[in-house]
Amino acid sequence: MGALREKMVAEMKLRNFASRTQKSYLAVMVGLAKHYHQFPDQLTQEQIRTYLLHLQERGLSSSSQNVAISGLRFFYQQVLGWTQEQIFLPPRKRTWRLPEVLSPREVERLLAAAVKLRDRCLLMTAYSAGLRVSELVHLKLNDIHTERMMIRVEQGKGKKDRYTILSQRLLGELKRYKQTYQPVSWVFFGKNRNCPLDITAVQKVYNRAKQKSGVEKGKGIHTLRHCFATHLLEGGVDLVTIKTLLGHNSLQSTQRYLQIRQPKLGLTTSPLDLLDLRDPPL
Repeated sequence: MGALREKMVAEMKLRNFASRTQKSYLAVMVGLAKHYHQFPDQLTQEQIRTYLLHLQERGLSSSSQNVAISGLRFFYQQVLGWTQEQIFLPPRKRTWRLPEVLSPREVERLLAAAVKLRDRCLLMTAYSAGLRVSELVHLKLNDIHTERMMIRVEQGKGKKDRYTILSQRLLGELKRYKQTYQPVSWVFFGKNRNCPLDITAVQKVYNRAKQKSGVEKGKGIHTLRHCFATHLLEGGVDLVTIKTLLGHNSLQSTQRYLQIRQPKLGLTTSPLDLLDLRDPPL
């Protein structure tokens, strides 16, 4: 794409897009160009819409299709300056899924299965502070505020700073971890002590512990963030506090945990149990 690519990257940087968003949008445009063997600015609206149908027929997930639509819309409207009529794309289809949550006992089994001290600390930090995986790997030693018993999350999702809680038990584990591994800057570092641990390596730690523990729920380490929120809610912590700890923009994002908290749902009686039914004859 050459000059078009440079222009697109410049526009995304001006808007402070996250690096993952930039890579995703560029991948969309590269895929479009390769599909037609033409530069994207030479394509017609019909070709662009046909390409979206092609992605759909390939079985691309709704979320991936949404990324494609967003990337195309950004390129043609913000980079090339096309009007909405010139690049009419379908509205993004949003799916709503409730997160899978482990019980406290399942979290215990998961943590116990992580025998290596680093792996155990990694999972404990994710669960006890409700961190996203990107926030977990970018955690620095000076983000651990022991006097205030808080963890500072620097430039989390949406380029926002926030504070979350520092568990007393986690603090003890981190002290042992620091004595053993002697991190320099990043709490969890990769092969190079001056570089953060790769996200892929973190997911592997979670998956190994999950397989060893026999826990079947939860597709990735983000499950522990869902567990953090749900278990706090079940423990009586109010939604506004949980919203602040998670770094959600809207309370609506936090309210979904109301639908899965166990005490409220578990104590609800099924209407079937209220019927006066006799057992059928054998």
